Amino acid sequence: MIRFEHVSKQFPNGTLAVKSLDLEIEKGEFFVLIGPSGSGKTTTLKMINRLIELSKGWVRINGKKISDYDIHELRWDIGYVLQQIALFPHMTIAENIAVVPELKNWDKKRIRTRVDELLEMVGLDPKEYRNRKPHELSGGQQQRVGVLRALAADPEIILMDEPFSALDPFSREKLQDDVLEIQQRLKKTIVFVTHDMREALKLGDRICLMKDGEIVQVGTPHAFLTNPANDFVREFVGNKQVPVRLEELMVPVTDEQAILPQTKTVSLQAPLAEVFEQLASFEQIAVEDGGKMVGVINRPHAMKVMSQYLRDGGRMHE
Repeated sequence: MIRFEHVSKQFPNGTLAVKSLDLEIEKGEFFVLIGPSGSGKTTTLKMINRLIELSKGWVRINGKKISDYDIHELRWDIGYVLQQIALFPHMTIAENIAVVPELKNWDKKRIRTRVDELLEMVGLDPKEYRNRKPHELSGGQQQRVGVLRALAADPEIILMDEPFSALDPFSREKLQDDVLEIQQRLKKTIVFVTHDMREALKLGDRICLMKDGEIVQVGTPHAFLTNPANDFVREFVGNKQVPVRLEELMVPVTDEQAILPQTKTVSLQAPLAEVFEQLASFEQIAVEDGGKMVGVINRPHAMKVMSQYLRDGGRMHE
């Protein structure tokens, strides 16, 4: 879907922000770029839609070099969500969402239908919100509209540059859940920049950790938790050991028929590493103790528990 081939970026002041990057992002993947300040993650993101031009190498989308696309069409066909919400203050919510469809000359009926559909998707009643102005919405609601604006013209790719970092913890958690639900429903290819490892663990299908313009490790959340590549990764994740009990990852199931077919089963005494290995392949695994089913562990809940663990500095709630 998106492929970086030997990509480097050197700025006029001599700063080498990205060094010979080779990377492939798959279609429909939620791919997270993370790293400390100056690691090159935002530069990497902005090279995809040519907000920053690369110095060497190639970036391809569906096999075609991005330099071969008309730059306006390239950007119209890639949704973009910023940390700074940047809604147009004198336009209504509906008008803000409709910016790119208008540029692409969609007819008014199609635009109205699309706006209402998107507002309903994130729990904002179109009758109540479509004619409001941005200042009438909370910060979390405004950022939700920013996400919808990026989705409005139904692009294949969404770029998100630390979109939730300025929000309060409650709004941030809600937006994360909304984006996960949107991703599961629409199967967009999302490239997401964050400096927050717990956010990366919760959202990403795969995570790319960068340092000094280079990739340190690319892998699934469970790989980062159970098999960090080196001390830098281990320190960035923030947990040298993960003393989380299996019970804390479980969701009780009273009806065994509710368990998904072909669900893998593990023992209540199974090592945590084995559990995350199984979650890499199965959306849900069952847990048994003494031959009796005692609960299930699903991937989203397990990631949420681990994110909470990291947020609390390695302390689980009693």
